Parts: sequence; C-alpha cells; structure tokens
Amino acid sequence: MENSKIIIDTHCHLDGEEYGSDRSETIARAVTAGVHRMFTPAIDLASSRRILELCQQYPGTLYPMIGLHPEEVRSDWREVLQEMRQLLTSHLPPLTPHPSPPTPHPSPIAIGEVGLDFYWSREYEQEQIAAFEEQVRWSVETRLPLMIHCRKAQNEMVAILKRYGDNLPGGVFHCFTGNEKEAQELLQFPRFVLGIGGVLTFKKSHLPEVLAACVPLDRIVLETDSPYMAPVPMRGQRNEPAYVTHVLTRMAQAYCISEEEMATRTNENVSRLWPL
Repeated sequence: MENSKIIIDTHCHLDGEEYGSDRSETIARAVTAGVHRMFTPAIDLASSRRILELCQQYPGTLYPMIGLHPEEVRSDWREVLQEMRQLLTSHLPPLTPHPSPPTPHPSPIAIGEVGLDFYWSREYEQEQIAAFEEQVRWSVETRLPLMIHCRKAQNEMVAILKRYGDNLPGGVFHCFTGNEKEAQELLQFPRFVLGIGGVLTFKKSHLPEVLAACVPLDRIVLETDSPYMAPVPMRGQRNEPAYVTHVLTRMAQAYCISEEEMATRTNENVSRLWPL
C-alpha cells in the first residue's frame, strides 16, 4: 500500500518506558509507514501528565486521552479520579471564549483507557465498577468519547453503559477479540466502534471470520495497543504504531476489499468520533 493515505492508530501507549531510548524514532517510523495520527491513552494520573506533555511535542500527530485503567484502580480511586478530573478540566476548551483564559494544548480527545478487568482478580471489583461509571459520566458531561478496556467483564460493562443509553457520545471497545454474540452485543451501542489490533493477524485467531460475518465496515477502527500484542510477522517483538499496517492488510483481506479502501473506511469511522 502506498503511504499517500493517512492511517490512524487509535490506541498506542507511546509514553511507556519501552520507548525510552527511541521514542522519537518510533514516531518517525510510524509517519514513514503512513501512520500520521496516533491516539495515546493514559492509564493513571502519572501517565495522564506524561501523555499531555508528550502530545504537546507532536501536535497534529499525537493525541492524548485521560482515564484510569481498571487494573490501576485501588482503594484510593476517588482521590485519584478527583485529581484526574481537575487535570482533564484544565485542558479542555472553554465553553465560551470569554472571559476564560486560553486553554492549554493539546486538548484530550477521549476518556480513556477506562473500563473493567476481572481477568486476574476481582479484589477491587466494586471499586472498578464505581470508577468506570464515574468516568462514563465524565464522557456524558464533556461529550468526549470513551476508550473502553474490558476483559472478563462484558456483562457488567454493558449493564453500566445501558444506564446511560442515548446520552453516550460514543467510543471504542478497545482490543476486541470476541465472538459473534459478543460483537453483536457491543454493536447495540450505535455510536461505538470495535478497535481491532494485532490479534487479527494471529494464525489461530477467529477474528477475521467474526468481523466478516457480523461487523459492518462502518463499525471498526485500527489500533496496535503498542507496545503490546505485535501483529504477525512482528509477533514476539515490541509493538509500535508503524505495525498497524499489518493489521490493515489482514483486515482488508477479511473483508475482501483493497487496503486503500479499508484505510479510507476506518478513517471515516474515526472521523465520526473525532472530527479532528
């Protein structure tokens, strides 16, 4: 595929220490590969601050999100979210141009990475549920989309989202790897899309068949989740945004369309959520 088309990685943790020695080179490789926009979710208060600073260095290329990842939720989640909300508010554009002072840039584009994760433990199950719902309310109030992480908790997540119904501005169900039934349950939320990453390329993955069978082209976006889950043929290596091109290639094959068309369609899906 020629690199004249802009490709968007909707989920990459470029603030991570994994890129400490070559972060600028990693971003440059992505741009060279055609990945001109990279969305960077936070996982806690410290990463929220790092990401805002990092994205300020790459305006128009890196875009920040602010959120508390479920695996980072502890007993102090209320205090953490209070500080994160203050950080979020201070970086959002003012509702009226006067008399508010200029807003620091860049502005967060989403509430994320947030959600529920009961894969390893349910020790903080109730805290996770409460923290997630609080951040869903942020999304409703600010009209910023949600970047949702969910593992072994789809029933609980769906129940929370249903309570907010048509008030939800939309978002991404990040790292979708489920079956047709799970996909259909998530697609009931009309302004949400499925984020598809490197798992799509794995030899034993059922995702190509699931997507083609029940997920319309206007309900998917591309992601890497860098530095995790590198796609084939990079599996086992540190992932990076440039590798989203491999996800694009496999997705185009699954839908029997060209890579150019797939890039166009997924970009259109991103633009509905984020008219950047």
